[in-house]
Amino acid sequence: MSDYRLIARRFGGPEVIEAEPLADGPVGAGLVRVRHRAIGVNFIDTYHRTGLYPQPLPAALGVEAAGVVEAIGADVEGFSVGQRVAYMAPSPGTYASRADIAPTLLVPLPDGIDDETAAAVMLKGLTVRALILPCARMEAGQTALVHSAAGGVGRLMVQWLAALGVRVIAHAGTADKAAIAKALGAETALHCGYDALAAEVRKATDGRGVDVVFDGVGAASWEASLDSLRPRGLMISFGNASGPVPATSPLELTKRGSLFLTRPKVYDYVATRAELEAAAADLFAMIVTGKLSVEIGLRLPLRDAADAHRALEGRTTTGSVVLLP
Repeated sequence: MSDYRLIARRFGGPEVIEAEPLADGPVGAGLVRVRHRAIGVNFIDTYHRTGLYPQPLPAALGVEAAGVVEAIGADVEGFSVGQRVAYMAPSPGTYASRADIAPTLLVPLPDGIDDETAAAVMLKGLTVRALILPCARMEAGQTALVHSAAGGVGRLMVQWLAALGVRVIAHAGTADKAAIAKALGAETALHCGYDALAAEVRKATDGRGVDVVFDGVGAASWEASLDSLRPRGLMISFGNASGPVPATSPLELTKRGSLFLTRPKVYDYVATRAELEAAAADLFAMIVTGKLSVEIGLRLPLRDAADAHRALEGRTTTGSVVLLP
């Protein structure tokens, strides 16, 4: 098999991931063919695989990648063959040796950003920027709780918040992971159980609670997150790593002090080409200037994507996971 992609013909565990060949042929009009050099792995990929986020079968997988422009279809301007680019895709399909992509999704890569770094941060980094800046509008002196602080998103979030002057309370599953978050700039790093977390957060904030909670864990952390917020604090639920959050009455927000709740999606914050370019410029600048260090904790061949999913779901990774075609 030469060019291929990975799919799931049925929803299930990592074992359902299989390869199928990509048909040969010219790139279509209005599209750019990108030869992938690195592909990012994200928790949302497991949701597509399991059917938590349903899509038609066979289900394509993967939502971020970096590579080089291999061919350009008719009616496409602004890109050239051999140009390095990266993208995050609203529809899955990056687990492939190549892909034909709408040029509106592609971002040119500066020389200071290598392919693996780009693949590791397009979705995660742009998500972090969206959550911290236009969504939460974080400012110096505010306090935030970050869950899974040693993971791919968490590491970026801790660093970005710290760079803004935000007091970060990080939470991780082990003492070693909490130490990683501390080294990245967290003022307080916790690794207690969720049943004790809110009390520890209150202790670290002199009883006040945090201004914002960034929660990508979901079901397991839901109550602890709400109980960690100050009155009129903001709960940002952006993931379901432990399963979907339980059904919640708005009265739960009222009795905790008129809390705010949002469930954002990064694509709504880069809905125009101008927004995407501005967001990518911010992200790349944070990396090039050294304010954001990107760790790739696991690299695997593309064909071993199932092992990457097992590692991600088993919470054995730190940093980002990248597949290499």
